[in-house]
Amino acid sequence: MSAQSHSFWRRNSLSLVFLLFFIIAIAAQAFTGWKENNQQLVEENAKEIGFSSYLGSGHFISATFENFESEFLQMTLYVLLTISLRQIGSAESKSLDEKEEVDREPKASPDAPWPVKKGGWVLKIYSNSLSITFAILFLASWAIHLFGSWRDQNAENLVKHQPLVSLGNFLTEPRFWFETFQNWQSEFLSVLGIVFLSIYLRQKGSPESKPVDAPHLETGKG
Repeated sequence: MSAQSHSFWRRNSLSLVFLLFFIIAIAAQAFTGWKENNQQLVEENAKEIGFSSYLGSGHFISATFENFESEFLQMTLYVLLTISLRQIGSAESKSLDEKEEVDREPKASPDAPWPVKKGGWVLKIYSNSLSITFAILFLASWAIHLFGSWRDQNAENLVKHQPLVSLGNFLTEPRFWFETFQNWQSEFLSVLGIVFLSIYLRQKGSPESKPVDAPHLETGKG
């Protein structure tokens, strides 16, 4: 049965559900962040800001992109490290000894993506395009998080009648790095969780789990 014989929802339901979750979550974050930021402004005897102004504020930008940053870092490292590193018994690891389908050299075929048919440097980039894209998204999110956090710090300084700080000086202060590492550590822990727990635990029907009857030390999804 061809993919086109299924409905659009059936073909894309996983992406669509997560997109819906994302829209709901970021809308809720924006609304509650706006309320929380205005509470802080009132406590400092400053004027409240409107919702549209809040969406361009350092408070919202920093909070949003510090999370994006950690997620894209997680995926960049996960994609790259699973090329060569192994975890015996994990559904998230390649086999300890055998070459797998993802390791084979690409071959041009009528159904292959066009970079495979093109070959050369185009194929070389395409062969690493997933990790490259995640790395670019991570670096962009890191930079926007830095910018947003810096703007938020200076907005607080204005309210408190304190001097503004330059971007360079802000980069040497602990606030930005505290925001950064508190997100990174949670991402590393979550990856450790799925890698290690998939050795012993199962979820029937999930491609992220080994078959329920698979031995604990069977590495890979089987």
